[in-house]
Amino acid sequence: MDEQALLGLNPNADADFRQRALAYFEQLKISQDAWQVCAEALAQSIYSDDHIKFFCFQVLEHQIKFKYSELTEVQQQLIRETLVTWLQAQMLNPQPEKTFIRNKAAQVFALLFVTEYLTKWPKFFFDILSVVDLNPRGVDMYLRILMAVDAELVDRDVVHTSEASCYFALEARRNTLLKDTMREQCIPSLVESWYQILQNYQYNNSELTCQCLEVVGAYVSWIDLSLIANERFINMLLGHMSVEVLREEACDCLFEIVNKGMDPIDKTKLVESLCQVLQSAGLFSIDQEDDVDFLARFSKLVNGMGQALIASWTKLIKNGDMKSAQDTLQAIEAKVALMLQLLIHEDDDISSNIIGFCYDYLHILKQLSALSDQQKANVEAIMLAVMKKLTYDEEYNFENEGEDEAMFVEYRKQLKLLLDRLAQVSPELLLASVRRVFNTTLQNWQTTRFMEVEVAIRLLYMLAEALPVSHGAHFSGDVTKATALQDMMRTLVTSGVSAYQHTSVTLEFFETVVRYEKFFAVEPQHIPAVLMAFLDHRGLRHTSPKVRSRTAYLFSRFVKSLNKQMNPFIEDVLNRIQDLLELSPPENGYQALLSSDDQLFIYETAGVLIVNSEYSAERKQVLMRNLLTPLMEKFKVLLEKLMMAQDEDRQMALADCLNHAVGFASRTSKAFSNKQTVKQCGCSEVYLDCLQTFLPALSCPLQKEVLRSGVRTFLHRMIICLEEEVLPFIPSASEHMLKDCEAKDLQEFIPLINQITAKFKTQVSPFLQQMFMPLLHAIFEVLLLPAEENDQSAALEKQMLRRSYFAFLQTVTGSGMSEVIANQGAENVERVLFTVIQGAVDYPDPIAQKTCFIILSKLVELWGGKDGPVGFADFVYKHIVPACFLAPLKQTFDLADAQTVLALSECAVTLKTIHLKRGPECIQYLQQEYLPSLQVAPEIIQEFCQALQQPDAKVFKNYLKV
Repeated sequence: MDEQALLGLNPNADADFRQRALAYFEQLKISQDAWQVCAEALAQSIYSDDHIKFFCFQVLEHQIKFKYSELTEVQQQLIRETLVTWLQAQMLNPQPEKTFIRNKAAQVFALLFVTEYLTKWPKFFFDILSVVDLNPRGVDMYLRILMAVDAELVDRDVVHTSEASCYFALEARRNTLLKDTMREQCIPSLVESWYQILQNYQYNNSELTCQCLEVVGAYVSWIDLSLIANERFINMLLGHMSVEVLREEACDCLFEIVNKGMDPIDKTKLVESLCQVLQSAGLFSIDQEDDVDFLARFSKLVNGMGQALIASWTKLIKNGDMKSAQDTLQAIEAKVALMLQLLIHEDDDISSNIIGFCYDYLHILKQLSALSDQQKANVEAIMLAVMKKLTYDEEYNFENEGEDEAMFVEYRKQLKLLLDRLAQVSPELLLASVRRVFNTTLQNWQTTRFMEVEVAIRLLYMLAEALPVSHGAHFSGDVTKATALQDMMRTLVTSGVSAYQHTSVTLEFFETVVRYEKFFAVEPQHIPAVLMAFLDHRGLRHTSPKVRSRTAYLFSRFVKSLNKQMNPFIEDVLNRIQDLLELSPPENGYQALLSSDDQLFIYETAGVLIVNSEYSAERKQVLMRNLLTPLMEKFKVLLEKLMMAQDEDRQMALADCLNHAVGFASRTSKAFSNKQTVKQCGCSEVYLDCLQTFLPALSCPLQKEVLRSGVRTFLHRMIICLEEEVLPFIPSASEHMLKDCEAKDLQEFIPLINQITAKFKTQVSPFLQQMFMPLLHAIFEVLLLPAEENDQSAALEKQMLRRSYFAFLQTVTGSGMSEVIANQGAENVERVLFTVIQGAVDYPDPIAQKTCFIILSKLVELWGGKDGPVGFADFVYKHIVPACFLAPLKQTFDLADAQTVLALSECAVTLKTIHLKRGPECIQYLQQEYLPSLQVAPEIIQEFCQALQQPDAKVFKNYLKV
C-alpha cells in the first residue's frame, strides 16, 4: 500500500496529506484487487495504526456493498476467511481494538451476512459462535454484529424518498426473507446464546450484560415473543432491575417486550404479571431522591405498560368482549397512582415520559358515560399535577435561553395537550380549578414568587384554547363560563399585576389581554388602563428589549381588534408613541428603544388608528401627513448624505436607514381596505408626495440593491392603494430600475410590471409597448452572460429569471394585450416567439414549460384564426405543433413529477386550441405530414387524431398522458 498516502488518514495530518489519502481511497475502490491487500493486512495484523485498520475495513465494505458479484467463488471465500481470522485474533490480542474499529468490523460482517446468508453462508451465526464461545472479547464482537445485522434488517428511522422506493421495496422483500429464514434456522439458538451470556456475565461484566440486553430489546420486536417472555428470561430481567449498573438496560428491554404486538388478553396478562413482580420488588414506590436516569427509563416502561393496556382495552371494546375489557380497565386504574407519582416528579424527563399514558387514560374517561368518584379524583389529581409542572423553576434563564430552556418550552407544549384533554373530560372542573388558583394567586401577587404568578395568568390564557368557542366569543353563550372568564379578566386588568417586576409575568399579562380582546367590547371601561400599560415602562418602554419587541406586535393586534372602541384615545395614543416612530439615525452606538422590525408594527398601528377613526377625511389627512412628513424629510437628508458618503460601511448604514423609512411608509398603507380606501380617507396626496420623495433613490448609483428593493415594495403597495393615480410615476421608475441590473433585480422587477399589467390592462398598453423591448433586452443580456459550469447559484438565478420572463409574457397575453407583442416589429415578434418555443421544449424546467404552453395556447386563440397576423399559421405548423410532441418526448420529461403532469396538460390544451382554430386543416397536417415524418404507425396516427377531435378536452388530456 502507498505508505505516504496512508499518513493522511490521521485526523491531525495536514490538508495535503488528507487530500492524498482521500484520492487513494477512491483509487482503491475502483481497483480490481486492492481489497485483497486490505484483507491480507487485516488477517495478518500488518498495521498497528487504528486509522489504517479502519481504512482497510472501509475498502472491504465498499467491495461487498457494490462489487461483490464480480468476485470469483475463491475470492468470496477469501473475504469470509479474512473476517473469521480477524475475529479469532481479537481474542488473543493483548489490547482490545478501539470501539470505532469494532463497530466498523461489525458493519462489514452484517453486510456479508445479508449478501451470503441465504445462499453461501447459512451457518453464519454458528460459525461466529464457535469462534467466540464465551470469550468476553469475542462475545463483545458477536453482540455488535447482532446489532449491525438488526440495523440492516429493520429500518427504524430511515425515511425513504419516492425515487428510491422501488429499490427499498426490493430491499424490504429481501429483509423479510432473511428474517423468516433466521426465525426457522437460528433464532432459538441465538436466544439460547443470549441467555448463556446474561447468566455468565451478569455479576462480573456489566458492559457485556448491558450490550446483550440491548440485543434482546432490538430483536424482540421481530422474533417469537415466547422465546423471551418466559419464566427464566423474565425472572433474570427482573433480577437485573435491582442491580444498579444493569437496571436501565433491563428497563428498556422490558419496555420492548411490553411494546410487542400481541393478542389483547395475552398482553394484559403479560403486563399484569410484570407489574406484580415489579411491585413486590418495591419499584412502585417512587422516591424523589432516586437515580433520575433510571427513573426516566422506568417512567418510559410504565408509560409503555399503561399504553399497552389501553390499546388492549380499545381492541376488547371493539370486539365486544365487555368482561375482559372491564378487567383490563381495572388493571389500568391500578396504575394511575404510580402514573401520578411519575407525572408530578420534579425531573421533567421522568414526567415527560409518562404523558402518553396520562393522555390516553383521559381519552378513555372521555368515552365513559359516567365517572366514578375515584376517576373524578384522578382527573383532579392530573389537573393539579399539570398546573404544578407548568411552573418555571428558579434556574430558567429568561435573558439567555439555551437548550434546557428550549426543552422546557417543548415540555410545556406536551402539558398543554394534557390540559386540552382534561377540558374535554371535565370542562367545569378545569374552569373551577383554574379560577381557584388564579384568584388565590392574584389576591396576593405582590408577595408571591414570579413563577406562581406567571402560571396563574398562563392558565387563564390556556383556557381560551382548552374551552373552544367560535371566533373568540368567550364572553357570551354559556353564562357560567362567560361569567367566570369575565371575572378573571376583570381581576387581571384591575389587580395591578401588570406592574410585576419580572419579564415572564409582564409578557403573559399582555399575551392574555390580547388573547381575550373580546372582553373589552363587554367592559370597555378597562381599555385606558391597558393602553397605558402598553405605552409606559411596563410595555413599549420596558427595560427588556425582548418585552418591548413582543409588546410592539401585541399592541398592534390589540388596537386592530378593538378599532371600534379606540376612537376616544386616538390622538392621545399618537402623541404618546411619537418618539417611538423616529427613524433611528445610522450612527454607531445609538440605541433606539425599538428595532426597525418592531417599529413597523408601531407604524401600522398608527395607520390603523388614523384610518379606522371616525374623523373627517380632512382630519385623517392632517394626521397621516403628520405621521409621514418626518419620514420624507429625513429621507431627503439621508439620501444626500449617501450620495456623498465615501466609506462603504457608512453607505450601507445609510441605505438601510433609507430602506426602513420607505418600509415604514409602506406599512402604514396596510390600514386601508375596500371600505376605507386611500381616496375616501383623503390621503392620496400624502402618499403621492411619498412617491415623489422616494423615487429619486432609484437613480442613486450606490447601494442599488437595497434601495431598489425598498422602493419596489412601496410601488407594489401604491398600485393597490392609489390605483391609477400611481401610473404617471411608473415609466420613469421602470427606466431607472432597468439600468445596470442583474438577474435578481430583474426577477424582482417583473412581478411589479405583471401587477400593473394585470390590474390596469389596456390603460398601460402604450407604456408596455414602449418598455417591452428594453425589458426583454435587459433579460436576454443577463441570460446570455457566460457562467462557470459548476456555479449552481448562477444557474438557479437564470432559471428563476427565465420563469419570471415567461410569467411576464403570460400576463401580457392573458390580460388581452397581445397587441403589445404584435406592435414590436416582425423581427422582434419572431424572436419572442422562438424564446417561448425554446422554453417549452429545450429547458428541463416543468414550471417554465407549463407557462410556455399557456402562452402558446393564448396566442393561437388570439392569432390562430383566418384573420391572424401574416405568417402566424405557418409558425403554428412549423414550430408550435412540433413543440407539443418534442417536449414530452424528451428524456427529462418525467411524468412522476406533478409539475410535469401539469405541463403535459397545458401541452394538450395547446393542441386542442390549434384544432379549434384551424379545424380539419390541422388534422390533415398531422395525418399526412407531421406524424408520418416521425415514423408514427398509421393506426396510432388515426387513434391520436380521433382523440384530438373529441369535444371533451379531458378525453384528449387523458389519452396524451397514457
